Amino acid sequence: MSLFDRIREDIASVMERDPAARSALEIMLCYPGLWAVWIHRVSHALWGARLRLAARMLSQLGRFLTGVDIHPGAHLGRRLFIDHATGVVIGETAIVGDDVTMYQGVTLGGTGKEHGKRHPTICDNVFIGNNANVLGNITVGENSRVGAGSVVLADVPPNSTVVGVPAHIVYRNGERVLITDPHEIKDPLSDALIALAARVDEMEARLGEHVHAIAPFVTEEAERTAYRAQLDQMRQFVSMGEGI
Repeated sequence: MSLFDRIREDIASVMERDPAARSALEIMLCYPGLWAVWIHRVSHALWGARLRLAARMLSQLGRFLTGVDIHPGAHLGRRLFIDHATGVVIGETAIVGDDVTMYQGVTLGGTGKEHGKRHPTICDNVFIGNNANVLGNITVGENSRVGAGSVVLADVPPNSTVVGVPAHIVYRNGERVLITDPHEIKDPLSDALIALAARVDEMEARLGEHVHAIAPFVTEEAERTAYRAQLDQMRQFVSMGEGI
């Protein structure tokens, strides 16, 4: 594909995904996210030719002009759309597939000083909301969505939606994913839910002991009614905790 064909393809992809875009000329003149992608193509070619200093200098110029920091070593696919652009950071070993959409403040970063592949791989048709952080050598599968403000620290399966800090799956293959085990969240909230669930289990056990202790002194029907009411109360507490 020629250079001009790639430019026309990029403009067409912006027109398709941004309802605010009115003309090809407006896109060419007023979309710094598109400028950043074009500048990166040149700096990436210099990087591949082992003109590393020139590549870094050009990427820094692009950062100054667009507010987007893309390392020249990163691999970007076709029709990448960076909407609003400001504050986007893409690390050296990041790989971005085709037809990816990112909003402002997105970071594709590392988690330490390790060498080798240390940045994310973003597969085709992925959407990443504003101020989301995708960190480490992980993969976000095809057709997935990362919610705004999320911090993704583990692989995301294809056709999934993840949200939260750290991010967890809420939709997969178009179906709602319910979290039944608080350990799946892996954050301070999960510790509170685990403690709550343990406390409820303890209270249920103690209640069962008390019911058996007083059973000779109450009618069978009264026992069942009292026990059922207590269990209903505890189930409400648990459901409230899981809904947090």
